[in-house]
Amino acid sequence: MIRVVVTTFSDEATAAAAVRTLVAERLAACGTIVPAARSIYRWKDRIEDSAESIVLFKTTRAAYSAFETRLRELHPYETPEILAFDPAAAGESYACWVEECCACRASPQ
Repeated sequence: MIRVVVTTFSDEATAAAAVRTLVAERLAACGTIVPAARSIYRWKDRIEDSAESIVLFKTTRAAYSAFETRLRELHPYETPEILAFDPAAAGESYACWVEECCACRASPQ
């Protein structure tokens, strides 16, 4: 079963490096980077206004625990946004592709 994970990074290059690592390690089938997002949020009792890049990862429920652990290792934020969703529906061929990509995880580096 597919799981979609949303996170943000401070810049596109950092996001791309994390996506490449998670895809190479077969913890994610894909990471779609949406650059030039703007986040306004409260952090340590201050209102922050930051440029960020959003990443939409496609992984599986089976790979999720290892995926989340590795994402936290790679992520530069003290408290990274990690939101996971199980889609109500997914195209069958796409779902099979995601499952195949995450089925044979490479050994952790």
